[in-house]
Amino acid sequence: MENCKLIYITTSGIEEAREIAGAMIREKRAACANILPQMESVYEWKDEIQHDSEVVLLLKTTEGQVEGITRRVNELHSYDLPCVVALDLNDGSAPFLNWIRSEVKAGSGK
Repeated sequence: MENCKLIYITTSGIEEAREIAGAMIREKRAACANILPQMESVYEWKDEIQHDSEVVLLLKTTEGQVEGITRRVNELHSYDLPCVVALDLNDGSAPFLNWIRSEVKAGSGK
């Protein structure tokens, strides 16, 4: 059985998060998306400390989709270097994890 993943993405705003989420759901790359509308990020970029308001996008998907999602997010995203990281979903509600697997198109992630 394929492992499930949670993909953490930061976006410039709510519209960008919605656009990426919609594309991932329509393309059957992710079963579900959650958008957390406000977060402050602090980081160094080009030798300066930055403080930015961002939106968090979480995608629930399968391991086989991670590469394709990463590539697709890079195509759709406004940032030069978007944050796209995958976390393992090893434990939890078996029926929910099975639902994720059933909603994601097998083999379309590459």
